[in-house]
Amino acid sequence: MTKARKVAIIGGSRIPFARNNTAYATRSNQEMLTAALKGVVDKYQLHGERIGEVAAGAVLKHSRDFNLTRESVLSSGLAPETSAFDVQQACGTGLEAAINIGNKIALGQIDSGIAGGVDTASDAPIALNEKLRKILLEANRAKTTGQRLKAIAKIRPSMLAPAIPTNGEPRTRLSMGQHCELMAQEWNIPREEQDQLAFESHKKASKAYDEGFFSDLIVPFAGLTRDNNLRTEMSLEKLATLGLAFDKKSGKGTLTAANSTPLTDGASAVLLASEDWAKEHGLKIQAYLTHAETSAIDFVNKKEGLLMAPAYAVPRMLKRAGLTLQDFDFYEIHEAFAAQVLCTLKSWEDEKFCKERLGLDKPLGSIDRAKLNVRGSSLALGHPFGATGGRILATAAKILDENGGGRCLISICAAGGLGVTAIVEK
Repeated sequence: MTKARKVAIIGGSRIPFARNNTAYATRSNQEMLTAALKGVVDKYQLHGERIGEVAAGAVLKHSRDFNLTRESVLSSGLAPETSAFDVQQACGTGLEAAINIGNKIALGQIDSGIAGGVDTASDAPIALNEKLRKILLEANRAKTTGQRLKAIAKIRPSMLAPAIPTNGEPRTRLSMGQHCELMAQEWNIPREEQDQLAFESHKKASKAYDEGFFSDLIVPFAGLTRDNNLRTEMSLEKLATLGLAFDKKSGKGTLTAANSTPLTDGASAVLLASEDWAKEHGLKIQAYLTHAETSAIDFVNKKEGLLMAPAYAVPRMLKRAGLTLQDFDFYEIHEAFAAQVLCTLKSWEDEKFCKERLGLDKPLGSIDRAKLNVRGSSLALGHPFGATGGRILATAAKILDENGGGRCLISICAAGGLGVTAIVEK
């Protein structure tokens, strides 16, 4: 058997992330993903080149976007002969795309590839009312004019109301925020700790901008040059005055608009390659994608916390890598909600959870919080569902490169009780 090749992370590019219905209100997924791909092509001088493959995706897609990544590649500057395919794994889409590309590189099937993701909550795929849709399909199947008229006669004014997409779980009919409220209550995460994490995220991201960290990671788009959710002027006192966002009646609610990520538009892309390909192209390797693990939990019957899947994936990945939770220089944990990050960290410290749920002999333990999301994360920068994985992977690689080496743990929770995790090293 051929030995697996190392998967090199060359670097990434993204457009600034924007709160929905602001700067990108009229921009499509295809426009944004194309811009992110162009950013990589321009950055690494890949114009006209056929690379191994491009994998990317979006969570909120129109039916017209059935071949979204391929269409974006055709306008990216890459050779038209570059193959492409779509990926969708909720908020883990971007990282899962990178794992797919990385595995093909490791197996020698391709020498290079771009992984990415995109999402727009502004240009949402509004659909027909389901009853109206079925009636129209019935009319389309009709063989005679009479049958068509009979079907159309079933239409009622109430059916003209469109079906608006939501971020609710189909099996529980609870939103992600409502699920996270339940998690915060189960793990006794106070609002003060959530606000502190949100405050630190904005503070770290603001410092990263001031120091020029994002200067080669972001390309301007639609008049925007930086993430517009970022608040440079923020205080814990101000955060404490905000109203509750999801649980306003029980008296137990702790999640607010500030300690939860906003609906966001944006796109990201990351270039991966074999070491030989990078050398042939004269490109510096920032880091390596060395391990990955996905997971899923039963949030319906076993009532697991919806966003707790990474808590299960990480120990499995650590065991395979021969590492402990403390063997990392940096931790990039996606901040869907401050409470979700804190629940995950607390679960790894909990003896009962680690023994009964994870099957471990002892708790994974604590992490050094000073190493957590050192350049800010989703609470400050925003969270376009499909684009967050690419942002985090490119950020982790650059952090390790600037650090002169080290190891970073990546953890991303996702809708549907899913989790995608990875290890990046140099």
